[in-house]
Amino acid sequence: MISIKTNEEIELMKVAGSIVGDTHHYLEQYIKPGITTKELDVLAKKYILSRNATPSFEGLYGFPGAICISINDEVVHGIPGNRKLKNGDIVTLDIGACYKGYHGDSAWTYKVGNVSKEVDELLKHTEEALFEGLKEVKPGNRIGDIGYAISEYAKKYNLGVVKELVGHGIGNHVHEDPDVPNYGKKGTGPILKEGMCIAVEPMLNMGTAEIYMLDDDWTIITADGLPSAHYEHTVAVTKDGYTILTKR
Repeated sequence: MISIKTNEEIELMKVAGSIVGDTHHYLEQYIKPGITTKELDVLAKKYILSRNATPSFEGLYGFPGAICISINDEVVHGIPGNRKLKNGDIVTLDIGACYKGYHGDSAWTYKVGNVSKEVDELLKHTEEALFEGLKEVKPGNRIGDIGYAISEYAKKYNLGVVKELVGHGIGNHVHEDPDVPNYGKKGTGPILKEGMCIAVEPMLNMGTAEIYMLDDDWTIITADGLPSAHYEHTVAVTKDGYTILTKR
């Protein structure tokens, strides 16, 4: 069931979202060659706790980290560990924070040192695809309008649109109805209404859209080993558009 949030609930989600955005900003200074993904995870958890919030993903469905950290061909759900970032990598930090029972959720892909022109373009176009999707968020539009805008933009640059993984509603649970796919047909799907809160999150691959899961039962990687980028904002539908709750 799709829930409509009250103004009070959205205010709590704004706080949760601002903590998520601030956590991203805080971690950026540490994204350098030599740091391990576990070190980033520890920094993220300490920061979120210092803001009187808790990491949304820690223990969610049994996930073993505070945040998801995915490198290069890892699309999502990378488990923090001893792997060190190196020059030329890209790394996605997917961060959730829970404040007084309400969640914010935002992913962003970062360059580690210097990356190739092709990788730079992947990041630029995936971020732009997010905002192309967000342009469709307004009362009376449908969920399919968001996915259509994202996939049409991605097609222009021959990027693979991951279909098995989708955005979602969000509130006092991290994942709520409705699903928000990154593909779709205009004029289809649930109608957007003022007070709905959703996480829009294109995951675009440099090559094939095909993915598979590693033996850790969490990490999703591209089938061809080419890089993947992931950008996500939590937004609230307003009377004339949307408000980003996870501003950076």
